[in-house]
Amino acid sequence: MNDLDTFSALLAPEGQSLLAELRDHDPADELAAATRLRRDHPAPLVSAALGQARLRQRAVAKFGADARLMYFTPNGVEQSTRATVAAHRAARLAALGVRTLADLCCGIGGDAIALARAGIRVLAVDRDPLACAAVRANAEALGLAELIEVRCADVTEVDTAGYDAVFVDPARRSKARGGGRGTGGRIFDPEAYEPPLSWAVEAARKAPVAALKIAPGVPHDALPEDAETEWISDGGDVKEAVVWFGTAVDGAPGPTPGGRRATLLPAGDSLLGAGLPDPEPGPVGDWLYEPDGAVIRSHLVADVARQIDGRLIDPTIAYLTADRLVETPYATAYAITDVLPFHVKKLKALLRERGVGIAVIKKRGSAVEPEELRKKLKLGGGRKSCTIFLTRVGGAPSMLLGHPAADAP
Repeated sequence: MNDLDTFSALLAPEGQSLLAELRDHDPADELAAATRLRRDHPAPLVSAALGQARLRQRAVAKFGADARLMYFTPNGVEQSTRATVAAHRAARLAALGVRTLADLCCGIGGDAIALARAGIRVLAVDRDPLACAAVRANAEALGLAELIEVRCADVTEVDTAGYDAVFVDPARRSKARGGGRGTGGRIFDPEAYEPPLSWAVEAARKAPVAALKIAPGVPHDALPEDAETEWISDGGDVKEAVVWFGTAVDGAPGPTPGGRRATLLPAGDSLLGAGLPDPEPGPVGDWLYEPDGAVIRSHLVADVARQIDGRLIDPTIAYLTADRLVETPYATAYAITDVLPFHVKKLKALLRERGVGIAVIKKRGSAVEPEELRKKLKLGGGRKSCTIFLTRVGGAPSMLLGHPAADAP
């Protein structure tokens, strides 16, 4: 039985019964569960059901409660868009007036689901028959089958004329032995994407509106200047970058050509860069600001510096400092109590003197590993906490001590 036959068997009544029985399955009891279930069900079907139960449990982090109803492949769980990010993108496309969209390289359908929920009719295309089967099953399970058409095909051969928009999510993993979409290690060269970024860009330019999902670490010089690039973080973690093309279908403001944008979820704050030069470095003030990763990846630290009337602590370090507290969603503020040359023994003595038992250690531009430093500090059991920044100030290895602004007296 091949993978597609096994997947089809999961959708049949016997497979559905097994999946229902494994809904609250404890992975630690997998061997016992497999032995018990194989008494009444074929071994390949039991293995497939247990595998799907594991994938659903892994997928909860991305899809929440929907994961309990959805169907996944191992690559699909790994590469699919987090539901919150997909919902943001779908909302932006809907706001641009998009009503029909071709989702190329759709995988297991994470984006197609979000798009359909935003009221957009989707053509979901992937060349992997197993992925296409998963999209169909997911659309059916979530009540979205009427809005999602699935086509198993090479995306480079699909005619997208007549659609309001195109969304492309190229595979960013190399092929492992035996082939398959995205089964190996991560790819960092955009031209090694599958299909290549250059093809995706040309396909995007033919559509009224287009969005291309790419790795957040993409070099800025590889980005097309006639598009806006948006870096998205969720809960402080940078998840992806999106290259936006075109103008709005219904006349609303479209993407800004050449623009660089940072969007922070779940709140949805979005900062479009003004093309500012890097701020000048200066002495550490009373407050230190740690920009969100999306701000750093989009090269918008200067825009945040303008917001807070701040400066860099070092020309090569993405920490900002200011003399007064200014609230901004794009950076976390810390009240700084000490700025010292890096010295482990002095730091250890200072923390002991202050009764600090809890240390949050952050680093940027330092060769010191936080966990190694933590072992050397041998903190006691005190309840006081301190945030320690290992970094450079004016080129010199330094340590800054403080606490989050939210904890300031």
